[in-house]
Amino acid sequence: MTYSAIVEILVIGNEILIGDIQDTNTSWLCRLVNSRGGHVARATMLRDDLDEVASEVRLALARGADVIFTSGGLGPTADDLTLSAVARGAGLPLQLHADALRMVREQYDRFHAMGVMAQGGLNPGREKMAWLPAGAEPLFNPGGTAPGVLLRTGRTAVISLPGVPSELKGIIESSLGEFMDATFGAGGSLSRTLRVLCNDESLLEPVLGSVVPRHPRVYIKSLATTVGENPELDITLTVTGGGAGEREELLGAACEDLSRGLRGHGIGFREVSGGS
Repeated sequence: MTYSAIVEILVIGNEILIGDIQDTNTSWLCRLVNSRGGHVARATMLRDDLDEVASEVRLALARGADVIFTSGGLGPTADDLTLSAVARGAGLPLQLHADALRMVREQYDRFHAMGVMAQGGLNPGREKMAWLPAGAEPLFNPGGTAPGVLLRTGRTAVISLPGVPSELKGIIESSLGEFMDATFGAGGSLSRTLRVLCNDESLLEPVLGSVVPRHPRVYIKSLATTVGENPELDITLTVTGGGAGEREELLGAACEDLSRGLRGHGIGFREVSGGS
């Protein structure tokens, strides 16, 4: 059995928790990790509180996560404190990083030349974005001014990314290709969906209750719908990690077992999708 990298996600920002901004980064990161064969163990939303964020970083490190993604809190203002919190959680000092400072200056100069920013160059707030945990490396941000940050500490890689979705995605896609390949390898995800002629999960429980324990590597989940809205519901089966042949074999066995159980209970179904 191939090992799946364990990932935790920390979403940081008061604006998320008061409902001003909807968090879409978590779902995007979860889909990305799952598609590469990784396993998201937990995702946590946090206020802009240095001690709380540092504590969550410390706990995630203690749990042995392979990768910790943080989202938000990399900007030039006082409430942007993610890098200070990551440093504290990892027991490291902050240091001014020359390459990060160059990235910040060049991006402000570029945006100023484009007419997007009123001024180029550096000021104290801009310089703040180049103070990284000791030993960390900056990640070029093609769509913004705050570099992403990659910190390796023990077995864990802590990746700090801006909260703006386009910037988060841009950094991952432009600066983390080699890291993602090395961390997740050729792993992937494979899934199928069975649509059953039943909208009552309690009637499916005898089938799922017997099938699920027999296939621990396959995530089997019934997806409830609003009562009375649809006479059918979906059951998804997903395998992450391992080789392509292994995923096919595991998913095929679970799907066959589930199909047999549904027929045995007189519940009609059809397969509606599958993919990796």
